[in-house]
Amino acid sequence: MLRHTALHAMTNGDTVFATADIRALPERVFRALSTDEVELWWGSAGTYRMADWSADLRIGGHWNVVFRTADGKDMPASGEFLEIEAPRRIVQTRTYDWDHPTLGRRQTTVAWLLQPIARRTRLTICHGGFAGLHEAATEHAEGWARVLAWLQAHVEAGRRVAA
Repeated sequence: MLRHTALHAMTNGDTVFATADIRALPERVFRALSTDEVELWWGSAGTYRMADWSADLRIGGHWNVVFRTADGKDMPASGEFLEIEAPRRIVQTRTYDWDHPTLGRRQTTVAWLLQPIARRTRLTICHGGFAGLHEAATEHAEGWARVLAWLQAHVEAGRRVAA
């Protein structure tokens, strides 16, 4: 039985913080985040799955994704890469290209920080820009916990986990 290390996600109402220790080197985790491999692990049958993902992984490059919900609804999002320091850091803007019920189309910023710890990676996500939208921040904290669990299961065991 695979035992996962702790996942933590929280918010102060303006910024979401989520972290996980993943049993893999930063180069491996970075690859899972920054290549089309992301389509293999991001999502579950009960929530949503990536239907399409593309990224121009360079500062100023754009990324696009379409998530397909369990009931077949498409939810696109997009943004721009602000900082890339492989395999340690990715900072990108993020905007839903549809009217998200708690966030709308507000642009936010997501920072992925990968810190090597022995033969593991501590992945920390800082997702800012909620500016008082506490319900949206809380919802996104719960979402990031799911995303980190999916990533951790994929990288450590090559499998999906239930949402």
